Amino acid sequence: MRRSILRRTCARRFRAPPNHPVNYDASNVFARILRREIPARLLHEDHQCVAFADVAPQAPVHFLVIPKRAIARLADADESDKALLGHLLWAAAEVAKKLGIANDGFRVVINNGSNAGQSVFHLHVHVLAGRSFGWPPG
Repeated sequence: MRRSILRRTCARRFRAPPNHPVNYDASNVFARILRREIPARLLHEDHQCVAFADVAPQAPVHFLVIPKRAIARLADADESDKALLGHLLWAAAEVAKKLGIANDGFRVVINNGSNAGQSVFHLHVHVLAGRSFGWPPG
């Protein structure tokens, strides 16, 4: 009897937590940019996303691509978001072409969660260029 209670307790303790979506906070800075409450230097806009210059650039060229849909992080996207996720990468490449950095090389980064460096919980794609990047990153 005691052994089965211990087994159930251990199983509960070491079971991976379910993948719960992060609650989306509509007052985040990117949502406010989408609502035009905060100015941003727009580089691209279409019906699914917006691209704009990062206000704290980590490279000579650093812009963000964000969906207009409220998704807190990549892990919160679902199957219906597959086309949107591809569109974000397409938009990143299009802006890179417009800025003339596509042939020189650029890095695309999506941080998922605070342990990965995500500080704004609205899904966003970083595009960085204009300098050499090391590998592995981090």
